[in-house]
Amino acid sequence: MVNLVNLVMLVCASMASMAFSIFAAYAILRMGFALIRPRRRPAAVKTAAEMARVSGL
Repeated sequence: MVNLVNLVMLVCASMASMAFSIFAAYAILRMGFALIRPRRRPAAVKTAAEMARVSGL
């Protein structure tokens, strides 16, 4: 009976270890891709007024 409990604990620990490593790898890759993503820069807004041009007259 003790051997069965030890086996169940070993299986659960190995599954938890795999799940944690998958989650850690996902987090590391997500942070890496977020760092290399190009940043959005707001476009400069023109503040000078322009005259309307009428053509064909």
